[in-house]
Amino acid sequence: MKHLPLAVPHMSETEAEEVFGWILDGEATDEEIARFLLAMTERSETADEIAGAARALRARYIPVAGPDNAIDVCGTGGDGHHTLNVSTAVGLVVAACGVPVARHGNRAISSLSGVADTLEVLGLDMAAAGRTAEKTLNEIGICFLFAPNHHPAMVRIQPIRKALGRRTIFNLMGPLSNPVGVRRQLIGIARPGYVSIYGEAAARLGTDRTFIVSGDEGLDELSLAGGNEMADLAGHEFAMRRVDATLAGLEHAPLEAIRGGDPAHNARALAALLDGERGAYRETVKFNTAAALMVAGRTENWAEGAAIAAEALDSGSAKRLLAKWIALAK
Repeated sequence: MKHLPLAVPHMSETEAEEVFGWILDGEATDEEIARFLLAMTERSETADEIAGAARALRARYIPVAGPDNAIDVCGTGGDGHHTLNVSTAVGLVVAACGVPVARHGNRAISSLSGVADTLEVLGLDMAAAGRTAEKTLNEIGICFLFAPNHHPAMVRIQPIRKALGRRTIFNLMGPLSNPVGVRRQLIGIARPGYVSIYGEAAARLGTDRTFIVSGDEGLDELSLAGGNEMADLAGHEFAMRRVDATLAGLEHAPLEAIRGGDPAHNARALAALLDGERGAYRETVKFNTAAALMVAGRTENWAEGAAIAAEALDSGSAKRLLAKWIALAK
């Protein structure tokens, strides 16, 4: 067994990869891991540490074959706002626009309803969705990569994270360790002041195009409520930008307007959205979909991206895609 340090020093990328290799390979006790994760969270993780830890997780995942142009849209979670499932809806809408989406996620750790919880209520058999992920991604352009199915090392870590009940570096590692190896992503994080650090970590790993976004109020999505920090990554470089809803021709709305609840509550809201219901949830989804379509290279215009998203909702394409997914994931 390896012994994790009692005082958690700042680690180089290589050191972080080694230490997280020990953690993922079961070479430290649960108590040591919990203490280590909390200590890192308290002092804030560095770009070196995030990149190194993500490399360790990437080295141990079970890969999935998918289209070269597949993207992922996800949030790191842990923002404490308990909103409706924005990235879940965005994934459906983006896929309905013809961009393959390799959705990578989990059940709720510190939120009321994670992507898996909500989709399950809507009728998607999560166990079957995991088994058929490669098939659904390649046949209908969407899949859900249930993290424990593709990261065996996380099976032991999951109860530790659940017991801690708060954000840890694993929230940051997950989006950077998609088993399809996607090169284009929209990633929301819960700390606007941390976007540049996370952007640096993601840039070290390399990407074709990725947006790292955070609402000023600490939302791990693009927010309608006010401004948003965004790191725009290409290759191993990134630029910081300020964006808000007016870029996409959308109006501001308070965060309370997209407040969520338990899986049943969020599933009803998502079903209503797919049925054409108007409101702040729809506008938030349009805003984030516009960003995802820009990442995918479908458009370079926020307003055009929002219009494409609206058409996917209004035409019923996103609703039909979910029905196909449920039927195919058997």
